[in-house]
Amino acid sequence: MTRLHLFDLDGTLIRGSAAPVEISRQLGLLDEIGVLEREFVSGRIGPPQYAVRVHALWSGLTMDHVTAAFEAAPWLAGIREVWREIRERGDYCAVISLSPSFFVERLLGWGAHAAHGSRFPDVPFTRPVDPAGILSAAAKVRIADRLCTEFGVGRADCVAYGDSMSDVELFAAVPESVAVNADGRLAGLATHRYAGGDLREAYGLLAEG
Repeated sequence: MTRLHLFDLDGTLIRGSAAPVEISRQLGLLDEIGVLEREFVSGRIGPPQYAVRVHALWSGLTMDHVTAAFEAAPWLAGIREVWREIRERGDYCAVISLSPSFFVERLLGWGAHAAHGSRFPDVPFTRPVDPAGILSAAAKVRIADRLCTEFGVGRADCVAYGDSMSDVELFAAVPESVAVNADGRLAGLATHRYAGGDLREAYGLLAEG
């Protein structure tokens, strides 16, 4: 049976942080992004409002900042090794994240078959962000369905990896899930639970299960 492995990014592949936080760190804007993150996590603002405000916050963003943020992020160990094994087994792996696509798509170079994020204007920004291109929890399921069609599998063949409430709808849509350093609410919905710093160990739970 061919499987499709669907990975969240923020808090899942990046432990204890998120792409917008790491980008803002490079810009010296940790306090400002902290305010936005708290408003988003609490539900006071949704993904489109968050994107518009973070776009304004990053008015001085360059691709050098993005590269530095990607290279310095606290990634889990073993990501490329896990994705190599998935490919060697004839399975597929994809990343679906609410974070900007210009960050998420860099993971194609690590071996992901597909990487989808919220659509932001090209960096450096000269155009406003279009809220219609910003992903949500429900959009993760829609993208997963498109990937199933692309790769010739069904939802029954999918495994989801995530850490927070933005992954709830995807966890509910597939038969197997791995909560990775997850909050308590999501962990209770997962088939498997992992706390630690190595994706190889989280991936290994599938065989143990």
